[in-house]
Formats: sequence, C-alpha cells, structure tokens
Amino acid sequence: MKIKIDIDPTYEEGPTISIQVREWNDEVEAVVRHLKAFGSEEGMQREPLQPKRIIAVDGERSIVLHPMEIDYVCAEKRKVFAVLGSQSLELKMKLYELEELLAPNGFIRFSKSVIGNVDQIDRFELSFNGNLCVYFKSGSKEYVTRKYVHSLKNQLVAGGGQFNE
Repeated sequence: MKIKIDIDPTYEEGPTISIQVREWNDEVEAVVRHLKAFGSEEGMQREPLQPKRIIAVDGERSIVLHPMEIDYVCAEKRKVFAVLGSQSLELKMKLYELEELLAPNGFIRFSKSVIGNVDQIDRFELSFNGNLCVYFKSGSKEYVTRKYVHSLKNQLVAGGGQFNE
C-alpha cells in the first residue's frame, strides 16, 4: 500500500481522502472502516472509540472482559462466543458489530464465523489446504481460511494490532 500526502496552504477545507485501487479487497475495506470510525466523532477531533470492556454472559452472571484477554470471537448456532483459553463465554452482540468494535484492538477476520486477536497469536502453521492453524498464547487454536490469510499476513507484517509500537 502506498500513501501519498499533499500539504498545501492554499487548501481551505478539511482533509480529503482519495483511495485508488484496482478492485475492492479486505485491506481497502479495513481502511475505509477505520476512516469512517475516525471521522464520525465531532469532525475528526477525537480518536475512534475503543471498547475498554465487553460484557459476556455466563448463565445468570454478567462477566466483564477486556478485549486484550480474548483470544478470538466465534459464531456458532446463531450465538456469539468470546474464547479465552479453554473458557467460552456468550456475548449478546452480532459478530459484525464486534468486528467493527474490536478492530482498533487488533482483531481481524479469520473466517466467516471467527474474529481473532492478532496480539494473542503465539504461532501458526500452514495446513495442506492453504488454511492457517493459529495457536494462541493461552493454548487454544483456530483456523484462518484461505480468503483471510493474506489480510492476516499483512497485519502481522505491518506490526500487529494494538501493541504494535
């Protein structure tokens, strides 16, 4: 990805962003989503909202989770779960809502039903069918489908997620 910035004192309005790309892809979608989140707050004066906590449900109890604790979020049987090592807790949000909410915290799409925390990845192995098997620091594992391998690779090469400095 190339970034060109043109600074000229004759420009009167706020920044104008132009994206030139041959075709729509995951990288472009992530950039647009980030720009929309950034620009939605009072004319770009504040950073996009990053969740400090997420509420999970375990039976009758509500449990407070910090996004950095979560290995991955998955959808199964019309329910969404946050996985923390061997523990799986139900979330009362849609997967696409969590994807938008957690993107600034280093979460990226692994498959149609899984969003993973890049900062919790320990290692990964290539499967024979082109998928990646991702192992998290907690010992849990999940698969990245071929469609999302390239965007995960780009995020890892670019420095990861929230703690990329």
